[in-house]
Order: sequence, then C-alpha cells, then structure tokens
Amino acid sequence: MTVAQNETELVAQLNQLSPEQLFVWAKKEHGQRAGIITSFQDTGCVMIDLMSRVAPGMRVITVDTLRLHDETYALMREVEQRYGIQIERFTPDPEALQQMITEHGEYLFFDSRAKQELCCQIRKVEPNARALETLDVWFTGLRRDQSEFRSSTPKVQWVFRNGRRILKIAPLVDWSQERVDAYITEHNVPKNALYEKGYTSIGCIICTTPTLSHEEKRAGRWRWQNMTGEKVKECGIHMDGSGI
Repeated sequence: MTVAQNETELVAQLNQLSPEQLFVWAKKEHGQRAGIITSFQDTGCVMIDLMSRVAPGMRVITVDTLRLHDETYALMREVEQRYGIQIERFTPDPEALQQMITEHGEYLFFDSRAKQELCCQIRKVEPNARALETLDVWFTGLRRDQSEFRSSTPKVQWVFRNGRRILKIAPLVDWSQERVDAYITEHNVPKNALYEKGYTSIGCIICTTPTLSHEEKRAGRWRWQNMTGEKVKECGIHMDGSGI
C-alpha cells in the first residue's frame, strides 16, 4: 500500500470515530503534537470539556490578536481555572504589527477587503501558522451550520501548511447549535458572555458584532462588508489549501 493509500485509509477510519474517540486517538498517537486551537466560541469550549474527560493533558492553544473582547479574556481565565490547564497564546509579531499600523492605521479593516485581510494575516493567520508548526494534529471548532461556505466542511482532512501535511479535525462538524447548547447546559461548560448579548460568532472587537435572528451566524463578522454582498466571511485561517 502506498503512502497516499495509507493516508486516505486513515482519514476514512478517523471519519467513523466519535469526538471522544478522536481525542483519545490523537493523544495516544501524537501526544504533544496534537492540540485544540480555539477562539473560545461555544464549540471550542465543548471540545475542551470533551477532551478533559477522555484525553486530559492535550494542549489548548489560542491566537490572541490583542484585540479580543474583555469577555473572551475573562472566559480564558475561567477555562484555565475550571480545567486546571494553561492556555498557550500565540500573538502577532510585534514588528509586523507596528509596521502595519504605521502604514495603514489601526482601523485599516474599514478601508477595503484587502486591508481587512492584511490585518487578519498579521493578527491571526501568521500566529496561527506558528502554532501549527508545533502540531501534527489540529483540532478545530468548525461546524457545517456556521455558514454556507462551511457547509461542506469534512470532519477529518489532510491540509498543507508551511510545506507539510497536517491532520485537521473538526470533531463537532455535524453538531447542530441545539446539540452544542444542550451539551453546555448538561455539563455546565463555561461559555462566552457575548452570546447573551446577541453574538453568534466571536472574533476581534469591532470586527465582530451581534446578529439578528434571521441572519447567518457569521453575518456579524466585518458587518460593513454586508453592504457589498460579501458572503465569504473568513479571516484566512481556514482557507488557502484547507480544503474548505
């Protein structure tokens, strides 16, 4: 059997596993080279709770853009205390960040889609890439019901990052919002206080706003882009070779 066949067979096998089984497998087979990367939305918090029950000690990583809501920072502290973990924080490169602000201003994301993507590249995508250099298995909180763009997201896939292949796993990809909410209630999982304020997707302050009941979950991201009919609301972390 070729390497490609082995990799394809592995993905097929992993796609049959439950979230709990995926965490157990990753911890056993990859140890500290497996981890959850989360922005501390509800799905990420559920993943941390599931992991703590079946594969305690797995790494929990976040990209701190230095522009997160106070509620998100408060949740991080609560999660650390609740589960007895230390969240690894990857932040923007200081020189690149200062150069961007000097050249374009702190609120460049209002100017154009291109500048919004530049801001995301500096604050989110590049720190995330550094985090991925330390991983062979990447657990993410993507769900198919989050947006039309994410509706075909696979549970397990190989992705290319920095010239190498990483297993990207979205263990709750087929969970509905109702199932996520029910799990949070049943297990008393810490939850971002922004959800009580009308947020359905949470990222940086200013670039994330509450949504209305009829809107898609990610409509509150870069809301000013809605005026131009923009529907692909992504920072870039889950694009460019991710397969979705």
